[in-house]
Amino acid sequence: MKKEKIARRTLLQAAAMSALGALIPGASAQQAPPEVWADPTKTPGVPVGKLGSRSPFERLEKKASDISARSPLQDFYGIITPSDLHFERSHNGVPNIDPDKYELLIHGMVERPTVFTLRDLKRFPALSRIAFIECSGNFRTGKETMTPQEICGLTSQSEWTGVMLSTLFREVGVSPKATWFLAEGSDAAVMTRSIPVSKGWQDAMIAYAQNGEAIRPQQGYPARLFLPGWEGNTNVKWIRRIELSDQPFMTREETSKYTETIRGGKIRQFSFDMDARSIITYPSYPQQVMRGWIEIRGIAWSGRGKISRVELSTDAGRHWHTATLQEPVLDKAHTYFRYLWRWDGQHTEIMSRAVDDTGYIQPTLQQLTAARGTDMGGYHLNPVTAWIIQRDGTVLFKPEKFR
Repeated sequence: MKKEKIARRTLLQAAAMSALGALIPGASAQQAPPEVWADPTKTPGVPVGKLGSRSPFERLEKKASDISARSPLQDFYGIITPSDLHFERSHNGVPNIDPDKYELLIHGMVERPTVFTLRDLKRFPALSRIAFIECSGNFRTGKETMTPQEICGLTSQSEWTGVMLSTLFREVGVSPKATWFLAEGSDAAVMTRSIPVSKGWQDAMIAYAQNGEAIRPQQGYPARLFLPGWEGNTNVKWIRRIELSDQPFMTREETSKYTETIRGGKIRQFSFDMDARSIITYPSYPQQVMRGWIEIRGIAWSGRGKISRVELSTDAGRHWHTATLQEPVLDKAHTYFRYLWRWDGQHTEIMSRAVDDTGYIQPTLQQLTAARGTDMGGYHLNPVTAWIIQRDGTVLFKPEKFR
């Protein structure tokens, strides 16, 4: 009789927590502390269900603002970002699109203008690849109490599945004279970007799946343009139209937005590739370490190819050591790195820098400023990031000014 009461209570509590999470947007385990069973072998557990869930003790969350939400990089153990923790960036909210009514129009300088339904897209040969997406505005600084999530949490990685854009280009008969195409989204901002046709032939994809399931609405459901290695805003979500042309379309997002000032009063436009970058995710703020052996861990990535090596400094940049790269090391993908270090308890700074297979070396903020000037804006900043380790083991971010 006692066992039945315990089981009933357990089921009611589980149902209540589930209902609360469904009714309250953004509800999390932080708002409902989990019940701790003194001896789980004496209490029947929650029964199986239709959907899995994280342990209520694991409190991973994105850090949201009005226009974006950052991935908790410091909480990840590998290179795949859980779909619900993939960073978000939208220009006018997330649209609700019926997949049965979805259409993608490809027209312009083509032989056969065509409208593709989602079912049509899924009939073509599919391809899957693991690669990152990163917002070009993915850098913040200013105070010591910043986490990797706050500094550069606008990057995430998934396994993307879809139809290669080159397949669709052949299907519609793209003109050899076409050099650009317009990608247009179905959101309220009608996000549009001009993309070189060469990228479409190379490795662009119309992705409809992410990490083994239909792509999430925040990531472009039911289909998005995926351009491996290129700045996030070119990877137009909820894509509805592709128009082929022999010149760029000069849209708002590539004239007044997503351009960078450089020295000499010039503007850098169409800077698509995301440069090599790395960040140490452990130890980092607000973690605290103890004297002795520490495995320094982090991620590195490059939009131009593979990471060839990651170098670590544990003495504020005076000496550099080569970290171990965790397999697989993939093209245009987050790569996990590790370095075993014995901390002697003295005040120091630790930092990492990535090198990709083109020979590009991740720069310091001072090097970026020297090349572009202090008015370089907030796009395509990929500086070496340093963490201060104090004598008591407290870890703090080292902010730097460039304006």
